[in-house]
Amino acid sequence: MRFRPTPRVRHRLIAGLTTLILPFAALVGLSTPAAAADATATYAKTQDWGTGFEGKWTVKNTGTTSISSWTVEWDFPAGTAVTSGWDADFTSSGNHWTAKNKSWNGTLAPGASLSFGFNGSGSGSPTNCKLNGASCDGGGTVPGDNPPSAPGTPGASNITNTSVQLSWTAATDDKGIKNYDVLRDGSVIATVTGTSYTNSGLTAGTTYNYTVKARDTADQTGPASGERSVTTTGGGNPGTPGKTNLGYFVEWGVYGRNYHVKNLVSSGSASKITHINYAFGNVKNGQCVVDDAYAATDKAYTAADSVDGVADTWDQPLRGNFNQLLKLKKAYPNIKILYSFGGWTYSGGFGQAAQNPAAFAQSCYDVVFNSKWAGVFDGIDIDWEYPNACGLTCDTSGAASFKNLMQALRAKFGSKLVTAAITADGTSGGKIDAADYGGASQYIDWYNVMTYDYFGAWAAQGPTAPHSPLTSYSGIPTAGFHSDAAIQKLKGKGVPASKLLLGIGFYGRGWTGVTQSAPGGTATGPAAGIEPGIQDYKVLKTQCPSNGTVAGTAYAHCGNNWWSYDTPATIAGKMTYAKNQGLGGAFFWEFSGDTSNGELVGAIRNGLG
Repeated sequence: MRFRPTPRVRHRLIAGLTTLILPFAALVGLSTPAAAADATATYAKTQDWGTGFEGKWTVKNTGTTSISSWTVEWDFPAGTAVTSGWDADFTSSGNHWTAKNKSWNGTLAPGASLSFGFNGSGSGSPTNCKLNGASCDGGGTVPGDNPPSAPGTPGASNITNTSVQLSWTAATDDKGIKNYDVLRDGSVIATVTGTSYTNSGLTAGTTYNYTVKARDTADQTGPASGERSVTTTGGGNPGTPGKTNLGYFVEWGVYGRNYHVKNLVSSGSASKITHINYAFGNVKNGQCVVDDAYAATDKAYTAADSVDGVADTWDQPLRGNFNQLLKLKKAYPNIKILYSFGGWTYSGGFGQAAQNPAAFAQSCYDVVFNSKWAGVFDGIDIDWEYPNACGLTCDTSGAASFKNLMQALRAKFGSKLVTAAITADGTSGGKIDAADYGGASQYIDWYNVMTYDYFGAWAAQGPTAPHSPLTSYSGIPTAGFHSDAAIQKLKGKGVPASKLLLGIGFYGRGWTGVTQSAPGGTATGPAAGIEPGIQDYKVLKTQCPSNGTVAGTAYAHCGNNWWSYDTPATIAGKMTYAKNQGLGGAFFWEFSGDTSNGELVGAIRNGLG
């Protein structure tokens, strides 16, 4: 969280993305492996943005011997096509598509499975699926009898703590539909003859993903419908127990960005998060202060723009964002909210605060728990981005100042939440080495490690590089400028992994004047965006779709612009990393860069479990 109002945006990992040149003139060198019994291929539409979609195939070896290679074939209706794909080699002949394993993922041991995916245009679903020449459901093909089409994406209604009612439009088949398999999170949970099913015995506050497949009178199974994600009501915090999914809500977003607390509800994001950081309070004269009192406590909301549909009145004591956040907590009582102070622009005030940590802590406590907005906040987040180092200004308060400040805050705030957003500079002698983050960790609940903004168009001529690399890669402009370097360095300083949250940006950074698609190209300056060199994910996903990945982050070259950002797929990879490293979860900057249906928030939630 550096600039105000610059967002921090990041996107998802599309592993091994391969750009397709369409249409293909002919199929070259294709051979059909021997029919592999005891193997299945299932399809799911994982994203749909109206003008296109993301599809995913999962191949599973259900037999007792290994499979050495696989080929999946299917037909799309006219107007639907693959535009780019990953983890398979794609070819087509007319409306017939073939995906063949890469050199490194062809072998499947008994019981093993793998997935490959693609971005597509149009709205159709695959039919006539074959896996290694046999039916994709593991059975043989029936001469003269086509398998059924995909049913419609199931709708969800009557959602309770423990049940959900599903319904879908019927599939079609040339010989007739026998029944439907209902799948939850990829496994069949019921077979029904009609087009509806009520799934009971669920867990409160839990997300489930449903698809449906039709079976014809010859027991041939068609492709899966689109996926419907359902979160049951009630329950505790969403996500894996103990895993944090925290988002920044920016105070100034209610102006030009027209993003309000109600958007957290309408996007579905409120049901997927555990915490919110409200950004930013200012630090002046060594004290915490409210930055924009009008946005925070006085802006009047109409019924249409209010979380609960009730308009503010002229004489009520509290309005603005704080009142809307109170309403949000009433509707979603498991969400915890922290007041975040500092940020890139306001971090210069912490040097004076460090001269009297106890007085600073008292001032912050008085602001966070002011009686006028009692009940809004559950703790404090300190976003001191360059203690004892240089950023927008230079701080010379000393290596111990950060630890001393956090110790004073813990003493004052007691059992309330105390967190901090910190640098992710993993270089030797860099910003992580400038302050005692290890010593301070005993006083905090977690660190938000800002693992983004490593590279950008402040280097106007490039080289182009992903702003949020998860790992190093050949040609990285600065060694140690990647997420894993920061996480390992902090662990090495004694910070428990469970107190580290991986940072995700809901935006991209880009250059213009770029002719090279791969990273490392030259540029003439920043690409146009909401600010020079910065653009929201919700814009980039359609304006400049990703066509490659590097170091766990997507990049895109369109026209003469080059962007890097995270997508739902790259976020999935980063959440796998977070879990494998034993991290406490993830956080993101910030809500308004996401799509109107909160797809990046959902990707974090799903990735954490």
